Amino acid sequence: MAERIVMRVGESLVAGPPMTAAEPEVAIGEMDGPMGTAFANLLGDQVKGHSRVLALMNTDVMVRPPTICVSKVTVKDSRYTSILMGTVQYAIARGVLDSVANGDIPKEKANDLGIICSVWLNPGIVDVEDLDHQALFDVHRKATAQAIHKAMNNQPSIDWLLENQDKVVHKYFEKGLKGE
Repeated sequence: MAERIVMRVGESLVAGPPMTAAEPEVAIGEMDGPMGTAFANLLGDQVKGHSRVLALMNTDVMVRPPTICVSKVTVKDSRYTSILMGTVQYAIARGVLDSVANGDIPKEKANDLGIICSVWLNPGIVDVEDLDHQALFDVHRKATAQAIHKAMNNQPSIDWLLENQDKVVHKYFEKGLKGE
């Protein structure tokens, strides 16, 4: 049996065509521990504008490990809701399954683990007239799988972070320094 996974955390940023960037943050852990408590609290404590939904393959086909999607953006627009709880929700579900298929999540743990996925979808997406749903799907699927990969492999490692802390500069900090 695979080792116990109390809680792992990861993130990813994948850019794509305008307004399609994905920046998921995930927490993964055994449902009989703190992850299960957090998961149940999120699912049962809905907040207006920040609905929590399960990652679904279709309207009644939940992915495993069970994954709850939490919007980082306050949802105010029905088109935004349709994109978030359609294309993006499906992409997250597929990214989770990709993580099982590639071995980042042990298949034998698929019923024991839970995933919380904080989802960022650009609010400007509602103004994109010819939205490429396939590109949006591909970006969010890839970002979800990458975030899970990083979480399950404890990346970046503390050694890498210590070695590179003076080489990595946050892009918005740089913009601030430049007065942008």
